Amino acid sequence: MRCTKFGFPPVQPASSSSPPASASASVAAEPSPKRRRTGEDAPAEMREEAVERLRGVVRDSVGKHLYASAIFLADKVAAATGDPADVYMLAQALFLGRHFRRALHLLNNSRLLRDLRFRFLAAKCLEELKEWHQCLLMLGDAKVDEHGNVLDQDDGSDIYFEKDAEDHEINIKSAICFLRGKAYEALDNRDLARQWYKAAVKADPLCYEALECLVDNYMLTCEEESELLSSLQFGKEDGWLSAFYSCLIRKHEKEYVVEAKFKELERESCSISSLSSSETLKNNIDVLACKAEYYHQNGEYQKCFKLTSSLLERDPFHLKCTLVHLAAAMELGHSNDLYLLACNLVKDYPQKALSWFAVGCYYYCIKKYDQARRYFGKATGLDGTFPPAWIGTGIAYAAQEEGDQAMAAFRTAARLFPGCHLPTLYMGMQYVRMHNFKLAEQFFTQAKSICPSDPLIYNELGVVAYNMKDYQKAVKWFELTLDHTSSSLNEMWEPTLVNLGHALRKLKEYQKAVSYYEKALTFPTKSLSAFAGLAYTYHLMDNFEAAIDYYHKGSMVETGRPVLHRHASIRS
Repeated sequence: MRCTKFGFPPVQPASSSSPPASASASVAAEPSPKRRRTGEDAPAEMREEAVERLRGVVRDSVGKHLYASAIFLADKVAAATGDPADVYMLAQALFLGRHFRRALHLLNNSRLLRDLRFRFLAAKCLEELKEWHQCLLMLGDAKVDEHGNVLDQDDGSDIYFEKDAEDHEINIKSAICFLRGKAYEALDNRDLARQWYKAAVKADPLCYEALECLVDNYMLTCEEESELLSSLQFGKEDGWLSAFYSCLIRKHEKEYVVEAKFKELERESCSISSLSSSETLKNNIDVLACKAEYYHQNGEYQKCFKLTSSLLERDPFHLKCTLVHLAAAMELGHSNDLYLLACNLVKDYPQKALSWFAVGCYYYCIKKYDQARRYFGKATGLDGTFPPAWIGTGIAYAAQEEGDQAMAAFRTAARLFPGCHLPTLYMGMQYVRMHNFKLAEQFFTQAKSICPSDPLIYNELGVVAYNMKDYQKAVKWFELTLDHTSSSLNEMWEPTLVNLGHALRKLKEYQKAVSYYEKALTFPTKSLSAFAGLAYTYHLMDNFEAAIDYYHKGSMVETGRPVLHRHASIRS
């Protein structure tokens, strides 16, 4: 007996009580109205109800991740109706069940690839199969300019229902642009990948994945990020998203600018929060992780570490926050925290580059640079587009005075991540170490063009000018460094204050030099260089009593070191 769930009319079973054939014929000749409705109209009604019920069961099975059940039932619905929507539902179930070849075969045989939904799903199958050229062919021909504007698109589709405002869905055009970007990135064509990611987020700002790829993979300079953000067309209820994106990309701005952006985000969050939960977005982990990254960029490592520690207690598997936590812990020398975190990451995510990067951070922190390099290398092997691992490799080589290998790692990072100024900055530092100040200045200038708001670049330009005996220019760069730091100076910028004191001393502006040395000594670090510079400046001012006092204080910083001999290197 066939199941009536798929619309087949029921067959009455034979029984001993059935009337003879002639009697049945006479009954059939004069059917009652009730019998006629049951025999003719009811099966159609039952068929529609049964099919609709099965469609609901398929959706529910997908929601419960019962993909085998979803595939089995969707297959029967598609066979019973032949409706394109049911064929698409079956293809979706096959895709979610990771039957990519079968889903692709179904879509190709459906003769419905003129429908953009079918074409996109077929391309997603090819993405999972890593057949990137076929994926691009499936998506159709299209051209895009440098600013992410789609100029000419022929996706081979003429059927698709336009985005309905009531459906609250991401534009299919945006999803297609994003998939094109992923395909080009996999084919190592990062220029086209960047353009298509920009096109995706322009087509629909809600396509966060596209912006995430642009920011996390350093595909844009700071200026290009700002231009992209200003070109996005946000909906009237998406002010919170605009504010969040602004916080996401502006991590080297001055403190008051960044704080204003976070306050704007808190105000805009009220548009998606009820009155009783208006603080929800303010305490959101993504928002606070973004703030922690800002603290790290500005050298407030203790503040950053405290915030990321509290966030990881709430969500131990938030990987973006974990990366910032690793960086802060390494700067602070918290080797025990690095060890525990690395063990947990390797156990939970053995196939992620972040896990082995954490192991490398631990070994770097305890000064075992060979092991650090090995694990940074393993991270780049797992994910060649993971920026911290490449930079970590270069820094580990530099710590062992292996300049050529360090430069090779930094060059690779600079090529892969054109929007990241750190590889270029570190290459300049290597040239400073080699006393090639002209080349160092070129690399620092290039880093400044990529990220003009990072104060560390200006400090390094000042160091180059000082070594080239252009002290007036050195003073200008060091003062610009302090102008670009946050309103509250921290220990990270103590060397800049000392450097500025040295440059002013060379220009015989002794009182100004003394003020900067004294400001440097207000930090807990109290470096030998600050004591020696201050003592020598008093010496030049013929204030011998103060000079002797600071020479003695400097000698107590590192007992046994000949302070006067060490400081002779910076004499006029």
